[in-house]
Amino acid sequence: MTVTISQAAFRAIVDHSQSQFPLEACGLLAGTNTTGQKTVTQAIALPNLAQSRYRFEIAPQDQLKAVLAMRKLGLTPLGNYHSHPETPARPSVEDLALFVDPSASYIIVSLAERLPVVKCFNVGQGENPFSEDELVVNKEI
Repeated sequence: MTVTISQAAFRAIVDHSQSQFPLEACGLLAGTNTTGQKTVTQAIALPNLAQSRYRFEIAPQDQLKAVLAMRKLGLTPLGNYHSHPETPARPSVEDLALFVDPSASYIIVSLAERLPVVKCFNVGQGENPFSEDELVVNKEI
């Protein structure tokens, strides 16, 4: 699957991730999902309750408030993002335990290298617990 993301949302995710270093940053993805084509138009930064370098936790009340705000704007919740300050942009064991919604997209930003690496994943099928989606940054949206 291909997930399209606005340049502004992409930049917001990377900036938020870098601003929280060395802790994990986290937030929600909002946009549209028309006939299986996801377009992320907004990234909503949220506090990481865990305040950890290795995991994130979003407060239920923060998540609910963000989802209600999305819906007021006519947007759909599409998934979440978080950063890996010291490890690659791939799901960790803990991430895999949290990746439970097959309709959600999960963006991970690795800050382990000089330049951030951003990848998108979803819950996999069968023996593969996750699969990588193509993430396309669109400057036009």
